[in-house]
Amino acid sequence: MLETHPTPAASIVPESAVRAATPEAARILTRALEGRELQFSDAMELCEVQEADLAALLSTADELRRRQVGDVVTYVVNRNINFTNVCTVGCSFCGFSRSPRAEDAYFLSLEEIAAKASDAWERGATEVCIQGGLPRDLDAWFYRDILRTIKRAVPEMHIHAFSPMEIANGMDRTGLPLREYLALLKSEGLGSIPGTAAEILDDEVRARLSPNKLPVARWVEIIRTAHALGIPTTSTMMYGHVETAEHRIRHMLLLREIQHDTGGFTEFVPLGFVHPNTRLYREGEAQAGPTRREHLMVHAIARLLLGSAIPNLQVSWVKMGLELSQKCLEAGANDFSGTLMEENISKSAGATFGEYVAPAEFRARIRSIGRIPAERTTTYRIRQRFPAADSADRIAPRLHVAGGSAPHPPASGY
Repeated sequence: MLETHPTPAASIVPESAVRAATPEAARILTRALEGRELQFSDAMELCEVQEADLAALLSTADELRRRQVGDVVTYVVNRNINFTNVCTVGCSFCGFSRSPRAEDAYFLSLEEIAAKASDAWERGATEVCIQGGLPRDLDAWFYRDILRTIKRAVPEMHIHAFSPMEIANGMDRTGLPLREYLALLKSEGLGSIPGTAAEILDDEVRARLSPNKLPVARWVEIIRTAHALGIPTTSTMMYGHVETAEHRIRHMLLLREIQHDTGGFTEFVPLGFVHPNTRLYREGEAQAGPTRREHLMVHAIARLLLGSAIPNLQVSWVKMGLELSQKCLEAGANDFSGTLMEENISKSAGATFGEYVAPAEFRARIRSIGRIPAERTTTYRIRQRFPAADSADRIAPRLHVAGGSAPHPPASGY
């Protein structure tokens, strides 16, 4: 059961912001504030807003966030475990994958994975997020064995693991039907699935990004089947590469349709494309990641389109940096993501925002924008609220350059 924190419905959107908007934008924003579900044409108009209209959009998204989930900003104490960087899929947006013979190729043993999970538990983590490359010679039952190994080492740890691409890979290797394979993983300890490998849910775009990736229909089938079996998933979208505004909006509307049918998405996570070390960017096929304006607009429009169906909207600090993530928390988002403890995929693509944020720093940054910090579980049950500041809650020094962000933003877990 997802936990939300509704507050009184009185609008705090500055009236001057809406009055200053153009009539077209004001009409759409008013409908959103009235609780009416926006459609494709509405969202496309909002993608073109400028100046005063943009200010009104961001204010409206923040107000809807307040109504839908309240003033609590959540985070989860977790650890990423990317068990191998060996992969044969060949995604053009990835800087993480290596060939088996590369000097820096690695493959963690089950014992090493268990040790990382145990260490995370001792450091206060309640979740491990497990994803990795797709090697050609992966054992058919390796994903099952990861689950068994972690559950033996840390029985209470929530395992958030295996993208739909990995699920498809495991099915192909074991020969099991989808429903039977997912049921097996659930019985072995799989708690939830990251809704990554989504990129943009449009087959023409996906063909440009990674011809070997599973098609949209397959991604949707795996997600819907997981939900039907009681396995919750996140939902994601990678933006700022070759896609258009139309692709983004249709992607979000497809997620909304799935959520209306299944209710299985725990959150929506916009993932800005991180370009520096990717073939897609080096070959001139993609823009240099999203602009600051695009980051803010994607989060704001996501709140307007998805908030009533998927109330939790997460920022990816590892991609945007902490300062811009805070701005997105003032433009519709309500979750600061996880501590991570280590992060390999974004770092390999050029990430410079770090691999770990301490819970105390999350709390300090959440308070600095006038909100209430709370630690959550993977499925958004509140474990503890922190209404009063603690002496440990401090913002750590970070790399700052002109514009408030690092020169090369990160890329992780698409």
